[in-house]
Amino acid sequence: MGLKCGIIGLPNVGKSTLFNVLTNSNVDALNYPFCTIKPNISIVTIPDDRLFYLSKLVKSKKTIQSTITFVDIAGLIKGAFKGEGLGNQFLHNISEVDAIIHVIRCFNDKKILNLSFNPIKDIKIINNELIQFDINLLCKLQKNIYKKKQKKNEKLESLFKICLYHLKNGKLLNLLKLNIEEINILKKFKLLTIKPMFIIANTDKNNIKNKLFFKEILFLSKNFLILKICIKDLNKEPELFLDDNLKKIITLSFKLLNLHNFYTVGIKETKSWSILKGTTALEAAKKIHSDIQRGFIRAQVIHYNDFIFHKNIIKAKLSGKMNIEGKKYIINDGDIINFLFKI
Repeated sequence: MGLKCGIIGLPNVGKSTLFNVLTNSNVDALNYPFCTIKPNISIVTIPDDRLFYLSKLVKSKKTIQSTITFVDIAGLIKGAFKGEGLGNQFLHNISEVDAIIHVIRCFNDKKILNLSFNPIKDIKIINNELIQFDINLLCKLQKNIYKKKQKKNEKLESLFKICLYHLKNGKLLNLLKLNIEEINILKKFKLLTIKPMFIIANTDKNNIKNKLFFKEILFLSKNFLILKICIKDLNKEPELFLDDNLKKIITLSFKLLNLHNFYTVGIKETKSWSILKGTTALEAAKKIHSDIQRGFIRAQVIHYNDFIFHKNIIKAKLSGKMNIEGKKYIINDGDIINFLFKI
């Protein structure tokens, strides 16, 4: 699964600066609204100490990391869902990502041009634009259902009604208690507020009022994961930032999307694979190659901790740490898997 995270927020809150450091890019990050118009996209390899240790143990010729794609989406403004400030274009860009990173400014700076300054108000502006976009989309979908030519789908009608009621009360769909089937249905329609979201609070450690501003958004932690970062200082120590905060951002993204990793290990290459928790061995086999899934026989499984303790596959197998699993085996985080198949 290629993880794709969209970075959103009001203009001039630090989105492009964050994107530049995360991806080692050099996109414009200037102090005026709509400095970014087209989305900037960059693919970053995911830091994984386990992967490199495994590769070193077996002396692999190649080490292949999982990746995450970051999308720097232009700043939204009030009325974006109506098309204000190229809003429809920017909201469409959000519909193409898996998870949302919402950047808010939690310090005061008169030099920064912005349409407003108040963390709570800023969050409400962005959330309202996402909500209104989804309301409009659901209303259009409802009209399609009511067309005489289409078969009546009571289950879908009921789901849309529940979602519209929730949205019209100013709540994001990712806060609504839905089962996996319902979530997957809504994702197919590319609704924005069903996407998992976490907040990056852009702080200023030298600003006395910063603590007061951050306290204002702490109540949001009941519903959202919040990461506190001083984006202004990122360019001063980018390496330290990447070692620490990039891992935090990726960890939060994995948590939101319910992902974890398994590994394939060999002399030719050692590779990490990001999958949904609950994925079966048969489903994981398809991720590697459709032929492996089609000709699946069984999976040889050793957990990472057992592998590094015994240093190689043969010793782990002799110690009874290799399990033979079938198609329905649920893959665990850190599993090292060798798929046996025949075409």
